[in-house]
Amino acid sequence: MRKGLFLLLVSMFLLAGAVQAAPLTFFGEDLGLGESTPLATHPNADAAQSNFLSYLVGVGTEDFEGLSGGTSPLAITFPGAGTATLGGTGLVDTVTPGTTNGYGRYAISGSNYWESGSSFSISFSDPVAAFGFYGIDIGDFDGQLTLALLDEGGTTTNVTIPNSTNIAGGSVLYFGYIDTLNPFVSATFGNTASGVDFFGFDDMTIGSIEQVDPTVPEPASLLLLGSGLLGLAGLRRKK
Repeated sequence: MRKGLFLLLVSMFLLAGAVQAAPLTFFGEDLGLGESTPLATHPNADAAQSNFLSYLVGVGTEDFEGLSGGTSPLAITFPGAGTATLGGTGLVDTVTPGTTNGYGRYAISGSNYWESGSSFSISFSDPVAAFGFYGIDIGDFDGQLTLALLDEGGTTTNVTIPNSTNIAGGSVLYFGYIDTLNPFVSATFGNTASGVDFFGFDDMTIGSIEQVDPTVPEPASLLLLGSGLLGLAGLRRKK
């Protein structure tokens, strides 16, 4: 009986570790009110960001303040987490809080945000295991946002952001991605309606493997542990 109990415990923790190794994604979207009206609140996007950040400790965020008019290659900073170089098509735009640029784009915090109507990439100074960002005015001209993550071994993971398309301008989304098994050295943003649909980005956050909080279990792991406890109870009753 003790041997069976031991094997159950070992398998339970091995499976829990396997589950925790899988990438985690976070997404929330709030539809816009039109190109001239910024959203005063964006609860779905904010909830996704909050959930993403709950898995992290001491990470850094780039809000583009102080980079007005900057174009690529652009040095960006994630205080406490590292630095990166932003390359490709785009620029740092400035919009008065409470307004848009007239085409549905605006900053999430402060006045500045990164704007691009094509592809661009971010090369990190050190490998990162977590990356999250706000996207503004994405999809109103049918553009789908994509993300290609290049890991240290040269393998690319392609991610399609599930943003809505053919919608009113001024929408806000948040997307986060955590992968401790395959840290990545660059992130390339793609746009399926390049040159037609222009996107805004703000409050980008990165975190290293060490900054992913190991004390926060994934929901699937919690379910697995619960099943294991039920198994232990069954063994006790059988004994």
